[in-house]
Amino acid sequence: MIFVNLPVADLHKSVAFYEALGARKNPNFSDETACGMVFSDAIYVMLLTHDKYRQFTSKRIADARETSQALLCLTVDNREDVDRIGEAALAAGGRHLDGPTDHGFMYERAFEDPDGHGWQMMYFTQDMIARATAEPAA
Repeated sequence: MIFVNLPVADLHKSVAFYEALGARKNPNFSDETACGMVFSDAIYVMLLTHDKYRQFTSKRIADARETSQALLCLTVDNREDVDRIGEAALAAGGRHLDGPTDHGFMYERAFEDPDGHGWQMMYFTQDMIARATAEPAA
């Protein structure tokens, strides 16, 4: 499993944004300071108020609208999902970053959430998935 922890300025606004993308709230990982958003059995996004996030680090919280610390990428099952999630992100208050771009073997588009965290939705062709997951030659 992977838990991506993100500091957010407005927890309720961020929850609504991620629900619009298709994530579901996990009440077992949620309270008034944090919310666990489930994308799949293996992928959770933990939305943490700034006070909660500060409990895990002594570093200053970067303003993701001004600096880039990461571009988080999720693969989806088809091109339609790339577009559906990208459009849902914009409708829910996200900001366009890039795409949609068709590279032949890959289709992608990128956006920011309301706090400026960068996300990229990506679809790979079946041939590319097979090559990416193949065992390396000995």
